[in-house]
Amino acid sequence: MKLLIPGGAGYIGSHMVRYAQEHGCEVVVLDDFSTGHKWAVNECEILRVNLLDQDKLSQLLKGRYFDGVIHFAARSLVGESVKKPDLYYRNNVVGTLNLVNEMLNNDINNLVFSSTAAIFGNPVTDKIAEDHPKSPINPYGQSKLMVENMLEDICSANDFNATCLRYFNAAGAHESGEIGECHDPETHLIPNVIKAALSSESNLKVFGNDYPTSDGTCVRDYVHVTDLAQAHLLGLNHMQKNKGFSAYNLGNGNGFSVLNVVKSCERILGNPIQYELGQRRIGDPVALVAESLKAKLDLGWKPVFSNLEGIIKSAWGWHVSREKF
Repeated sequence: MKLLIPGGAGYIGSHMVRYAQEHGCEVVVLDDFSTGHKWAVNECEILRVNLLDQDKLSQLLKGRYFDGVIHFAARSLVGESVKKPDLYYRNNVVGTLNLVNEMLNNDINNLVFSSTAAIFGNPVTDKIAEDHPKSPINPYGQSKLMVENMLEDICSANDFNATCLRYFNAAGAHESGEIGECHDPETHLIPNVIKAALSSESNLKVFGNDYPTSDGTCVRDYVHVTDLAQAHLLGLNHMQKNKGFSAYNLGNGNGFSVLNVVKSCERILGNPIQYELGQRRIGDPVALVAESLKAKLDLGWKPVFSNLEGIIKSAWGWHVSREKF
């Protein structure tokens, strides 16, 4: 199977590239490297282009065929989206529309779209299933929901198939320790906790301790990045026989507070981790926990990393390997 992976040099995208290669796929990465890393992708063709550059995108894809496109290229910082909503609607919505137009022009009909739990906003149930009300509370989530709605309409009007995968908090690293989470700035909790453990000067901040949770901090569902990659490839396979539009939630189904994560890291590393309490961040829901039964039943998704400590240990292995160089 030949795959095009926009955003393939990013955190989740690079793990998708590695997973696809390990499962016999030929991969072409499309990335502008604004946030991705050249060292994260190997042994594949790279098309360097921003999805907003429609002329160049059209030139690069003209006459080319792929069995499927797995689309990760997007802006993804909640706080930044609140401050710069125009940037998010342009990159996430217009960029995806440009990509889909070129797919239609080249008779490429299968798309797996990297969506997010942020489309749901504040949950009204303990676990979030696919039919949970969708009411994003930040422009990032709104932009992803707009793309989902757009894709559903395009599937209805064309011979086109799209699977949207709404994952919760991606975490962890490849078992080899060769690729992992490396953002600038880093906003995700687990790598920031690990960085605090590795540094003599901790900059770890806990945003808010007055939420209606067991310890006052936000609750999230952490899912390993390799398990996410597995689901994307299963989504492509599923579309071979199941046409049209579909959407799935991806998570472990367990919620862990920010302080739960800090304490788990302390147990694994054997050292106390210092942190500073800060104000709540605008746009952060109280809790996000997935109900992923549909993905398991329809796609045959079988997550390998079922507990938080296994996810943290894989992330720790990546950060330790980086410290050696």
